[in-house]
Amino acid sequence: MRNSARFFKNTDCEYFPCHTKPDAAEFNCLFCYCPLYALGDKCGGIFSYHESGLKMCQDCHLPHTPGFYDTVMSKLTVENLILMGGREE
Repeated sequence: MRNSARFFKNTDCEYFPCHTKPDAAEFNCLFCYCPLYALGDKCGGIFSYHESGLKMCQDCHLPHTPGFYDTVMSKLTVENLILMGGREE
């Protein structure tokens, strides 16, 4: 799957790998910044909230696993995009 539309690995990045999971051989950089972050608690990932209310995702490795592409694409629905934009339905 190397360098396909679903997988990209940038070993030249100064932060590579930015998470300890998955291992470097399967690390996907395609979603360097998770496109589901703005979904808050509906993102489907592993996260916690700082006491200030900031969502913290440092323990989430899902965007960097090769199989997460389909999950991201399935969650990018019109309803969720409206939610991400902050507009109420």
